[in-house]
Amino acid sequence: MNNYFIKQQKIRFKHVDYAGIVFYPRFLEMLNDLVEDWFEEALNRPFSKMHDATNGESYGIPTVDLKVQFKTPARIGEVITKKLWVNQLKTSSLLCGFQFVNQDDKTVLEGEVTLVNVKIEKEKDAIKSEAFSEEMKSKISTFIQS
Repeated sequence: MNNYFIKQQKIRFKHVDYAGIVFYPRFLEMLNDLVEDWFEEALNRPFSKMHDATNGESYGIPTVDLKVQFKTPARIGEVITKKLWVNQLKTSSLLCGFQFVNQDDKTVLEGEVTLVNVKIEKEKDAIKSEAFSEEMKSKISTFIQS
């Protein structure tokens, strides 16, 4: 399908270190924001509803594997484009690719993240993977790259 989830990110003072470039953990926060926005805006499954335990159980989509390559520094004031897609959809997990590019279309970072759909029991003492619903699989599949 070649459908991507895309968001813009302005690099702010809070993102940079003493050298004036983005401190690498901030990129991981930006990636998590991208995943959270994708679930809310494109998949209609906001984290606020997933984590709502008023009925005694809640759900989550934790990262279980992450591979990142940092290519080019990003500096305060720049705007980067964050892009996310799906490489593989399994029963209860998905492998997503991501790429952040700067205003000059240079790759800032790229990689893959594996996410697992989980159910969290009432007392949070049991977290188990759970199959995606058919509806969710259908929504996710529109982002699979062929």
